[in-house]
Amino acid sequence: MTESSSTEAGAATTAGAPRHYPRNVYVTTAASLLTDISSEMVVYLLPLFLTSVLKTSTPLIGLIEGVAETTAALTKLASGYISDRIGNRKWLAVGGYTLSLVVKPLLATATSWSTVFAARFGDRLGKGIRTAPRDALIADSIDAARRGAAFGFQRAGDTLGAFIGLAVAIGIVYWSQQRSLELTQATFTTIVWLSMIPAALAVGLLAWGLQERRRAAPLSGAQPPVRLSLAAFDLRFRLALLGVAIFTLGNSADAFIVLLAQARGADVLTTLLMVLLFNGVYTVFAQPFGQLSDRIGRLHVIQIGWSFYALVYLGFALSNAVWQIAVLWGLYGLYYAMTEGAIKSLVADLVPGEQRGVGYGWLNGTIGLMALPASLIAGLLWAALSPTATFVFGALMAGVALLIIMRLRRMSPATPT
Repeated sequence: MTESSSTEAGAATTAGAPRHYPRNVYVTTAASLLTDISSEMVVYLLPLFLTSVLKTSTPLIGLIEGVAETTAALTKLASGYISDRIGNRKWLAVGGYTLSLVVKPLLATATSWSTVFAARFGDRLGKGIRTAPRDALIADSIDAARRGAAFGFQRAGDTLGAFIGLAVAIGIVYWSQQRSLELTQATFTTIVWLSMIPAALAVGLLAWGLQERRRAAPLSGAQPPVRLSLAAFDLRFRLALLGVAIFTLGNSADAFIVLLAQARGADVLTTLLMVLLFNGVYTVFAQPFGQLSDRIGRLHVIQIGWSFYALVYLGFALSNAVWQIAVLWGLYGLYYAMTEGAIKSLVADLVPGEQRGVGYGWLNGTIGLMALPASLIAGLLWAALSPTATFVFGALMAGVALLIIMRLRRMSPATPT
């Protein structure tokens, strides 16, 4: 069976398959863990820093996040294409992680929203450079029958890092300002400087431990040209991207959930504890859901996950108490666990190895390109109508995207019923 022969190429597991993963899976997972310790120490405090310290408006926060993610999107597509053309994924990934590290001091010294914007721009540019080559390297390193489990394992490491990073941030916030409702600049600055330590360790680990995978040459002896155009890809891949684009239009930055918690009366420490719950759920369930996608099919798991997301977002829209947001944020982690690894595995199932960097570039680029309108719409709905409108819109977009996923499942004769 070829890797792209069906939408659900990873649905059957191989009897007697080894339990361990290749070295690259472990190295990228450890690097993701360290990087997320670093980033999650800061990222959920950033909207609170912008509103409480820098007095930035909600629509402007949406603009900052949207432009940052769109920058990452365009870079992901180019980086994936370059990694396919030059046949080297490792050093692009290392370079991206390095760039995100070197711009962190901008956050620690920020006195205006424009400096925060520059830091987010550089950080997302680094993410854009590294993501597609890293994901393609993981896919190149593992057989199709265990690809969902491998990506689930990597996502579990990523979110374990987020859990640890948030726990560190909670400890610092509690030590420095107890139950204060608003974040102080001194606390934020301390956390940013400390967050650079695990980020630096991640860069060193990747540079030392990641191994380039040489893809087998085709039988004809001629390497087919790498094409950037979507016309070069299977129709099912293009439809999957359309579904992802529509879904992402309603999936605004999680900063809006932070702002919702604050609007409902949560202090900084309580908000971080809720995010910690989210990451704990995500960490526990990421690999099991990745393995489930190997057994019952990627699209089936994605369909369940997006349906669950729509229900959770409707819950956010109707919430009026801090405890309700806490419960919903924990459930939100299940949606992430169901979909993140399954979507990445689906790309590897539908895209041949020589185009895989571009394929991941299109996936990550589509998500990032839609992040700008998604965050702008969310911010405008929040300011012009209410927070409820922001989350209702997200649930509606998930419903439209589900129609495309159901159509895609009918197109694949190999999809499990």
